[in-house]
Amino acid sequence: MIYWHSLSDFLAMGSHGLYVWGSFIVMAALMILEPVRLVRGRKSLIARLKRQYRAEKLDRRAAGAAQSAHSTMLEESH
Repeated sequence: MIYWHSLSDFLAMGSHGLYVWGSFIVMAALMILEPVRLVRGRKSLIARLKRQYRAEKLDRRAAGAAQSAHSTMLEESH
């Protein structure tokens, strides 16, 4: 087991402190940012799917109206 005589010895980690604490900070940042990024990505995906659904719904309505108008014109011509 490793024992440190002071806080500065602990932070220095036997002259490996820069590597140890740098790695610790990077990992902590990644562990915090990953869920944030996932939540934002999920919200973005849901918004995009809603827009796509509305656009497809409008396209179906327009296609149905065009089909109906075309059928009416065919019936009137006979």
